Amino acid sequence: MKERKLYFLLYLFIAASFVLFNTGCSDDEKDPITPDTVNESEELVKYLEGTNLDFLNGKFPAMIPATTLRQDLLNTPSQITVLDIRSAGDFDTLGHIEGAVNVTVANLLTYYQSNNLSAKTKVVIACYTGQTAGYATALLRMAGCSNVYDLKFGMSSWNDRFATSWKNTVANGNQLGYVNTTNYPKPTTTVDYPTLNTGLTAGDKICEQRVKDLLTEGFTAKISYSDLKTGLLADPTKYFIINYWPTDHYNINHIDGSIQYTPYSSSTSTRSDLTSDKFLKTLPNGTDKTIVIYCYTGQTSAHVAAYLKSIGYNAKSLLFGANGLFYDNMPASKFNPTVGADINDYPYVTGS
Repeated sequence: MKERKLYFLLYLFIAASFVLFNTGCSDDEKDPITPDTVNESEELVKYLEGTNLDFLNGKFPAMIPATTLRQDLLNTPSQITVLDIRSAGDFDTLGHIEGAVNVTVANLLTYYQSNNLSAKTKVVIACYTGQTAGYATALLRMAGCSNVYDLKFGMSSWNDRFATSWKNTVANGNQLGYVNTTNYPKPTTTVDYPTLNTGLTAGDKICEQRVKDLLTEGFTAKISYSDLKTGLLADPTKYFIINYWPTDHYNINHIDGSIQYTPYSSSTSTRSDLTSDKFLKTLPNGTDKTIVIYCYTGQTSAHVAAYLKSIGYNAKSLLFGANGLFYDNMPASKFNPTVGADINDYPYVTGS
């Protein structure tokens, strides 16, 4: 009996040792688990082009003229919030729209969320000329703030007191040269999206992080006429200039060397060329080449620059668009620097 028990115990020991041995060998021979890799830019594009987030096709540019804002403030003031992102000094000393709140670009999203501004009918961002506000508006809309608009032409359109920037920029300097016969074609090859490194995998989370990062960074995605001219003279191969006009306007006049990409049009149901199903992947994806987008007045291009920069492109908006280059020969959307046209005579207040 004792021998049978000993044999049985020996059997159990050998069996257990066999299992442990094989388990250990199996673990040693397994390849380490490799996490799934995610192309963050591609995931972000998919998210931003989703059914309810198709920004380049109708969601922006989201601009509101001063005339509309004035009526809104008179008719439904409790439903409107104006966030003024100019410097605190100009807000106080030069003046501002009564009831406006002075907020920095970096704090826009935090202020919006902490003050439940999603409950408002409209949240209007005001800057000097409408361009920084356009950039910020695009980012906030990407963050889901669908009731945000930027004041068209900024405070320049509210009262002549604030219109110096725009009035000094309307010109026919032709600093970059313009042509009306040469068609510069889009690239025929496509490239991968830029590289993002947020460490996130879901499109909405990547978007949220990119919006926060770019708001903190401020409106750096801009370039002046003089800086672009200097850069082009030094090395034109480092720039990829986008004309963001319809084809017929491009054929009238455009900056020398610029390539036409069609914007969204609600009247013709034309989709933007800067989408994944069209020509987005014809854009250069590296930091060695700057993508410069220009439109008529620099406001739509600021929206587009925010969109492209969020994806990872080295994109910049040409400040003031074509208004300071060939104003007399512009095909559309000129800024009229006279009181009663694009400059109004609306009241303002001073002080904090």
